[in-house]
Amino acid sequence: MIAILKNSADDRAVEQLASWIEGKGLQAHISRGENELIIGLVGDTTKIDPFLLESMDIVERVQRVSEPFKKANRKFHPADSVIDCGGGVLLGGGHFQVIAGPCSVEGENLIRIARRVHAAGATMLRGGAYKPRTSPYAYQGMGPAGLDLLCEARAELGMPIVTEIMDARDIPVFLDKRIDVMQIGARNAQNFTLLKEVGKTKTPVLLKRGMSGTIDELLMAAEYIMSEGNDNVILCERGIRTFETRTRNTFDLNAVPVLHYLSHLPVVADPSHATGYTRYVAPMALAATAAGADGLEIEVHDDPSHAWSDGAQALTPDMFDDLMRRIALIRDAIQPASEEATR
Repeated sequence: MIAILKNSADDRAVEQLASWIEGKGLQAHISRGENELIIGLVGDTTKIDPFLLESMDIVERVQRVSEPFKKANRKFHPADSVIDCGGGVLLGGGHFQVIAGPCSVEGENLIRIARRVHAAGATMLRGGAYKPRTSPYAYQGMGPAGLDLLCEARAELGMPIVTEIMDARDIPVFLDKRIDVMQIGARNAQNFTLLKEVGKTKTPVLLKRGMSGTIDELLMAAEYIMSEGNDNVILCERGIRTFETRTRNTFDLNAVPVLHYLSHLPVVADPSHATGYTRYVAPMALAATAAGADGLEIEVHDDPSHAWSDGAQALTPDMFDDLMRRIALIRDAIQPASEEATR
């Protein structure tokens, strides 16, 4: 349920109404947009008579929300959310960012790759220090030593770090090293304990869609994080498992506009994991950009044939240079004039 307030409502009256709602055992989520002031009611809304709520002086109208996700719902927050990913790098609401780097942190080559993607225009650095692998015998990542290498690259280049967290017990380590964005991978998209624990932090979370997850399941996963108080959630479409076998996954670009319609949260697309093959990454990155994604996550390695994980889908730095040039052309072609100030 949401209460759309009158333009004449002052801050004191809004706070009083929010306190009244919370006194009924619900959460009051206040959203101030350019044209509307909204209070979202989260919880058992049967405790509140909508007609009583609508009769209050500052309330314009009351609207029920049928979707089970509330805080992630655009009805609760009509304006696009803008997430500060660290160092003033903003994502969402017209702010477009490219996250690039190797699938996994392997050693000192990380800084070479980071320098190249930074020079090409990438604004955030990705790299897995902890790697979820199908086989227990495959490379599992460097752990804390890998996080240290990422931090060294950040110190030199000023690029915020995006890296995957797999276990809630590692959250103190991530916080201690001031990791900028914690990534929840596809295999943990419904690890509700982990989702709730990262929700207790204020660190931005890049939440990937589960391997066979629906759009609603992705939004409900985001709801788990936001229900604990962390509104800094970035949604990521990375392909879903279907009967098609010619690519690693089926890249559901429908999800980009659908998620923007349903939710105010930023949407990032990952064409590397979606396609699984280097030759398909660039065209799908361009397609995702044209579809309105707020950002891209792309794997880049300086020697893909010897990468310790997912080399088959990594771009070389030279390929990435060319892709960034083409992404800029797509952005220029699709960007409304009103958004020019946010570039």
